[in-house]
Amino acid sequence: MDLGPHAAFIWISYAAVIFVVAGLVAWLIFDGRKQAAAMQELEKRGARRRSASAVE
Repeated sequence: MDLGPHAAFIWISYAAVIFVVAGLVAWLIFDGRKQAAAMQELEKRGARRRSASAVE
């Protein structure tokens, strides 16, 4: 595959996109775990979800 004189720019752009997407995925996983732990702590303290009462 010949990318011509702009090969370095193309490869750096692909690497930057992969880096950013991987960072976003890692952030989502980390924040999701943090939010789940916060929800468990609130439920331990007796807080209930308003939406849970509407379903039951």
